[in-house]
This record gives sequence, structure tokens and C-alpha cells, in this order.
Amino acid sequence: MNPQLELQLKTLSSDPGVYRYYDKNGQLLYVGKAKNLKKRVLSYFNKTLSGYRTKIMVGKIHRLETTIVPSEYDALLLENNLIKEHQPFYNVMMKDDKTYPWICIKNENFPRVFLTRTLIKDGSEYFGPYAKVRPAKVLLDTVKNIYKIRTCNLDLSPQKIADGKYKVCLEYHIKNCKGPCEGLETMEDYDRKINAIRGIIKGEFRLAKDFLIEEMTSFAENLEFESAQMVKEKLDMLEDYQAKHTVVNPNIDDVDVFGMTSDETAAYVNYFKIQNGNIIQSYTTEIKKMLEESDEEILEEALIEIRNKFSSESREILLPFHLNFEIPGVKFMVPKVGDKKRIVELSEKNAKEYRIEKLKQVQIVDPERHTNRIMAEMQKLLRMPAEPRHIEGFDNSNIQGTNPVSACVVFKDGKPSKADYRIFHPKTVEGANDFATMEEVIYRRYKRLLDEGENLPQLILIDGGKGQLSSAVKSLRLLGLYGKITVVGIAKRLEEIFFPEDPIPLYLDKKSETLKILQRVRDEAHRFGVKHHRTRRKNSTIKSELEEIPGVGQKSIELLFARLKSVKRIKEAPRPVLEEILGKAKGGVVWRYFNGSEAEDSFLEVE
Repeated sequence: MNPQLELQLKTLSSDPGVYRYYDKNGQLLYVGKAKNLKKRVLSYFNKTLSGYRTKIMVGKIHRLETTIVPSEYDALLLENNLIKEHQPFYNVMMKDDKTYPWICIKNENFPRVFLTRTLIKDGSEYFGPYAKVRPAKVLLDTVKNIYKIRTCNLDLSPQKIADGKYKVCLEYHIKNCKGPCEGLETMEDYDRKINAIRGIIKGEFRLAKDFLIEEMTSFAENLEFESAQMVKEKLDMLEDYQAKHTVVNPNIDDVDVFGMTSDETAAYVNYFKIQNGNIIQSYTTEIKKMLEESDEEILEEALIEIRNKFSSESREILLPFHLNFEIPGVKFMVPKVGDKKRIVELSEKNAKEYRIEKLKQVQIVDPERHTNRIMAEMQKLLRMPAEPRHIEGFDNSNIQGTNPVSACVVFKDGKPSKADYRIFHPKTVEGANDFATMEEVIYRRYKRLLDEGENLPQLILIDGGKGQLSSAVKSLRLLGLYGKITVVGIAKRLEEIFFPEDPIPLYLDKKSETLKILQRVRDEAHRFGVKHHRTRRKNSTIKSELEEIPGVGQKSIELLFARLKSVKRIKEAPRPVLEEILGKAKGGVVWRYFNGSEAEDSFLEVE
């Protein structure tokens, strides 16, 4: 550490503020915010750092700059602005380079309403942005079907209309416009429609409904029942739209909602803007983790960034967990029950679905990155010293102790390595004793790997509970491998993960990729073991049958299996093949046993 930096660390303020790390070339490495600058900055230099990237960054720090601000919220705002301006290498960044669409109500006589991706500061109103264009189009189509508004870009000034500068176009004749260009619709009536549309976009349907009900009543009083029916259909359309888009209690008004999920490499944050029980904005983003940031730290950053993006001034924010900072005049709430709880859960569900979608895309486009992420996740969840790039799974198969086999399957980088699979036939165990069988097989497997200098796995998975796991541990202790290789057991009924010397099992999320890989290893070991157990049992049965053939002993049976490999082939083998293996006399005896005297007569006729 250079003397100047050391001096800076000793004189840091304890006020809220923003700190900036630079390397020896003056390159900005990282921008951070703190409630207490001195405590936060010193934590990078005084504690033992666990994250690899954090250690690398701290090793590069040559210079420090700080800025004092009035509050932690001001620090968060300044940090957010500096990150966007300078994009430091070690800061989390929103993966967002899109230009999102807005709904524009144009500042003009007889305003147009349309979608745009360009904001022009001419007094027009812009609603959005919309993270996806389809919901915006559905909303726009709905209001245009209900209200007849113009789509042309004519300058409809009162003077030009009065002078008869324009003629109605096709839109008027197909009843999509009421012809304000020829003065066939007053500006007052048109503005009433625009006010109703503005309310619908904001999630407020009362003005729109009142407008349609008043229009329908007027037609009905004038006995214009056909026109009244058409307005009623528009009212039904509006109520249908409202029903589909009202997701919570309509009394929940002007609320921001945030949901979040994360893994080892990234966080996924969803944002809802709620008005009158309607989701009028929905946005989800992925945030890469750079320095092992906590979920709380990432959500703080995302909350400020997203609220700025959508120009939100909501005074209430619903969150999935508490944050240790405040925004002046804004109430933070972590709901426990009711409609607000449900909308936070819906936001979290959107974040999780977005994550799954992104991971599927990564799996296709960048399988190596996908594998690296899963390995890192498994290492953390299973409390391992290293990533489980090499996993071996064991399972015993027998029926009432007969024909026992033990299967060993090998997974490398989360995928089966079938060339490395092995089958063990217990040598020292009699009968159905799973514990003793597991103890013998684990000892034989790893004694051989040690003797031959082969690579050892990082993870051993035992199909079974505490008993089978304890048996495996005994053998690993004898070989001096206990503590060097992570070994766990997985019990089928509740998918409990057992660790040695830990009475409390680990329960993983049912959708966890770690659990899915463990289940796949367990199931593959079971499948492989059962397959060989059935083969051995079948072969045992036919061997017993072969022993019934007069003049055929154990040595002859072994010769047959060495050459023909299976029962089916022995039964179907031609007489010359059997005679070649056992000699003419014994081969003929075996052939006649399976084919009978009629087959022998047929054979003689052919000869």
C-alpha cells in the first residue's frame, strides 16, 4: 500500500458519502456509497476478503477519493450517477441498452395519441416507458377502438378549419374519426375523450366510464338505440380490459413494487408500477455481480436506477426484504399478508421466470458459462472447498440379498462420463447388508484410484441416508481421504441432503439446479445398478439351467459365456458354433437340450 493511500485511510470521515478507487494509471476501478465512509472503506483493507474479484480489485487500488453528502440517500443518488457516467469495471451494471416505447399525447389542437421511442420536449405528454411493446400496443388499440381519435398529422388550427383548408379522409368514412378537420367535432368534445384516454393509460377508468355512460344515456333518451348499443359495447370492452389488468385491490394506488431473485453470478430485479390496482408498468432487468455484492446492496442500486428510468414519484414502495436506507418522504414496506403481499410475490415470480429464461438462453449460446455458474452454485450450497467438477455416485442393488451389485457412476462438469462407470460385485459381504456393502465398495474404489495415481472426485454422492453415509465415511477415514473429499448422502423420500457429523439435513429448493444434478447422479447410479443386477440375476438363472444338462459342468458354462456373452445367444447359437466351443459331443448335447429331437432330425436331413 502506498503512503498516500495509507494516510487517506487514517483520516477518513465518518459521514455519509461516496468513495472512488483508482489504480496507478488513474483508471477508475470502483464507485461505492456508504452510510459511514470510514467504516465502509476500511472494511476492504482490514478484514479477510472472501471474494476472488474483490481481492484482485483491492490489490490494484492506488488512490482514493471521497465525496461527503447530507444523507445515505444522497450518496446512493450520487453513486448511481457516477456509475452511469464512468462505468467502472468492478461496479454492477444494468444490462439495458434498449430504447423503450412511450405512449405520447401530442401537444397540439385535437391531440394525436401514438407510440414513440423518441421523447421531444415540446410540451407533449409521455407515458411509460414500456419494457415490452406488446402491452403498450394492446392499450393503444383498446383506446382507439373505444374513442374515435384522429391519426393524421394535419395542423388543425381553428383558423384553418374555419377556412375549409381540409377535407375528411377515408378514416372518417370508415367511422374511425369524427372529422374535426372539417369542424364536424368540437375541440371540447375531443378534449373530453383525451382526458378519458389519459385516465385509462394511468390506470384510472372512472372518467372513461362516466364519458361512455353519459353518451349511451344521451343516445337512449333520443331513441337512438342502435347508437346506444354501440356505446354499450365500447363500455363492455373497457370493463373487460380493466378486469384483465386489475391484479390487486383497486384501492392500492400509486405504489412501486420490487421483486428479486439472484444466484452466484447475477441478480434479477422486477419492477411493477401500480395504480388503482392495475399494473401500468412492468420491467425486469439482469444485474451482473462484480464483487460478491449482497442482495440488499444490489436492490438499493436497482431501486434508484429504475425509479429514475420510469420517472416514478410514488410515495410507497413494496419490497421483498428490508433495506438499510431511506428516501425522504417515501415509505418502505415489506408486506406480510394480504393483497400487497401477493403483488410482491407476483413481482418475485416475474424475476424468477426472467432468470430461467436467461439461463436457458445462456445454456444454448454459452454452455461453458452455464456450467461454470452451476458449479459455483453447487460449491456454495454444499459448503465445498472446491467446485464439484468430478462427481461420483454410488448405489446398491439386490433382491433379498441375491445377486448384489454396486454401481459407481461418474459425472464431469455436470454431465455423465459413461466410459468411467464401474460395477462392483461385493466380495466380503453375504446377504442384504447395504451398510457393509457400501463400506467395502467405497474402500475398493478409492484404494484403487490412490494406488494407480488417478484423479479423485471433489464430491461423492451416496444414495441413502445417514447409515449408508456413515459406512462410506468409515472407508474414507481408513484411506486418509475424509475431509479431503466432500461426501454427502441423499434420501429419496424428502430429497434430504445429509452431511457427515451433521444431524440436520439440508433441504434444497425443488427447482434448484444443484438438487437437479444430485438427483440425476442418484438416478443414474440406480439405473446403472439395476440394469447390471437384472443381467446378473438372469445369467444366474440360466447358469442354473445349464447345470441341469447332463455332462455340462462349470467350466463348460464359463466357456460358453466367455464366447457368447448372454443367455439368448447360447440358446440361439447354431450347433457348429456350440461344437466349436465345447467340442462335438458336448456342443451337440447343449444344442439338443435347447432345440429338441425334431430339430436334430432336421439338422441331419440338411447334412
